[in-house]
Amino acid sequence: MADSYRVIILGTGPAGLTAAIYAGRANLEPMVLDGNEPGGQLTLTTEVENFPGFPDAVQGPELMDQMRAQAKRFGATMQTGQVTAVDLSRRPFKVTVDDGSQTYLADSLIISTGASAKMLGVPGESEMIGHGISTCATCDGFFYRNKPIIAVGGGDSAMEEATFLTRFASQVTIVHRRKQLRASKVMQERARRNDKITWELDVTPTAIMHQDGQVVGLQIRENPTGNSRVIAAEGVFVAIGHQPNTQFLKEQLDMDELGYIRTAGVTSQTSVPGVFACGDVMDRRYRQAVTAAGSGCKAAMDCEKYLEAIE
Repeated sequence: MADSYRVIILGTGPAGLTAAIYAGRANLEPMVLDGNEPGGQLTLTTEVENFPGFPDAVQGPELMDQMRAQAKRFGATMQTGQVTAVDLSRRPFKVTVDDGSQTYLADSLIISTGASAKMLGVPGESEMIGHGISTCATCDGFFYRNKPIIAVGGGDSAMEEATFLTRFASQVTIVHRRKQLRASKVMQERARRNDKITWELDVTPTAIMHQDGQVVGLQIRENPTGNSRVIAAEGVFVAIGHQPNTQFLKEQLDMDELGYIRTAGVTSQTSVPGVFACGDVMDRRYRQAVTAAGSGCKAAMDCEKYLEAIE
């Protein structure tokens, strides 16, 4: 028989662990499933300087370990497993883990499975994540003061990230695989007016160049000629989009065209009563650790009021 809980939290990033802290303090005894990336995207970063309470910065994995310990202190239990399916058609909700190896039942669910940054998938990328490869300009731009860096992408997000990075970098090179950008005209013009931004269009990234644990450039292939060359840089920011981790929901919740979960007004309530969403899985705009943590607090409080009402 499947284990049953009052609330199950899917995901252990800042949103999920904050929800676990608040739910635990409310004596809901939450169970947290950590998924395939325990701790979320912060485990891929090194120093986190913009999370309140750490004036001397904190390592991303360390911050997640502290939040996890805090959640356990208030009665949250942690389980290892990747959610592969849920049944939201009736309560208690059924959660299937690792293709059926384990199932759980829950009176309520908090979904905080996050959004994964789309990566280039080129040699050298995976080993340099957090060490010269970043997917968040507002998180890591500060570390590249007076250094040449690259922003890969051609949409609004890439233009916004590149423009933001010019506050710190000596030069920002925008790399895009097409001749034409996908960004809106306003965002393109803003970037083109910036003297610190240079352009490499109609080229394909083929490898991250690194030496002695440091990024030294991006190898590209010129699409018209097939010639390869290296653009020197000390950091590469990948801005080609994010994919919310909602595939397992199989159209059981109301989502936008990109797969981000829609919530009701300022609450965390989804289209199914008793199911709440927080963090990057429903936030396509801010995607910051502190905003994710705040939304996790809201989800736990909304969940507590829901359970009080049905009981």
